[in-house]
Amino acid sequence: MRSLKFLLLLLPVLLAAAPSFAQMTEDPTSWKYEVKKKSATEYQLIFHLTLKPGYHIWSLHPGGDGYEISPSYTFNKNAGVKLTGTVTESGKATTTTMDGIDGKITYLNGKIDYIQNVTVKGPTKITGKHQYQICNDKMCLPPKDKDFSFDIK
Repeated sequence: MRSLKFLLLLLPVLLAAAPSFAQMTEDPTSWKYEVKKKSATEYQLIFHLTLKPGYHIWSLHPGGDGYEISPSYTFNKNAGVKLTGTVTESGKATTTTMDGIDGKITYLNGKIDYIQNVTVKGPTKITGKHQYQICNDKMCLPPKDKDFSFDIK
């Protein structure tokens, strides 16, 4: 009987929370991928990210207490491709303090570009995955993995 009362009290709470769970699964990101030719063998792979208003993504070097999940890029092995340097970011960065995070933290919002320079031996396809986490001022969504592909012609 006691557990039935508990269930009856819990049910309205779960039903009221259901719409907020639905909003959490929405992806506030839009990704586009571009290849920019720099020379006969050098290219830039550009990951264009647009975030919906109110959301941010952690910087590649976020600072803080180490719990922030910054974007990461994994390129599949390809004998015809040499990565030059590491992925860099370009966008509107904000460095500030946040409740619940030790130290200063850096994040970006709006439109952000991530750029990886490569040297290639000829036409090829460059593939891999990137992982990222998007947050707003109340919560962070679970990290998300996304496949990418660039065609070098």
